[in-house]
Amino acid sequence: MIVRALKSKIHRAVVTGADINYIGSISIDKKLMIAANLLEYEKVQVLNITNGNRLSTYVIEAPEKSGEVCINGAAAHLVSPKDLIIIVSYCTINHDLLKDHHPSVVHVNKKNQVVDVYEPSSL
Repeated sequence: MIVRALKSKIHRAVVTGADINYIGSISIDKKLMIAANLLEYEKVQVLNITNGNRLSTYVIEAPEKSGEVCINGAAAHLVSPKDLIIIVSYCTINHDLLKDHHPSVVHVNKKNQVVDVYEPSSL
């Protein structure tokens, strides 16, 4: 059996911008993308802690060490600068391999700098 599982998570990022006039997507600091094992154009879900909105979009790379987490396009109506969000991506994996699967979970500070990267199973 194949199941969907958490692949990557950036926890409590601070939205730095919301650009309605951009075509779409979420731009994320390249350093955060690397830490979370996210690829450009990968589909992500954005969970807005501040207002409860949820949306799906894709990732584009923002300059490394910029701290940028910008919501672009129509999604900018659902997310505002300074909102706290969680960014997640999922993978498909064979159920038998799930016990050995370890997603990348990245905690950031208020400037969207990596504080730590760990596996939920290590809690």
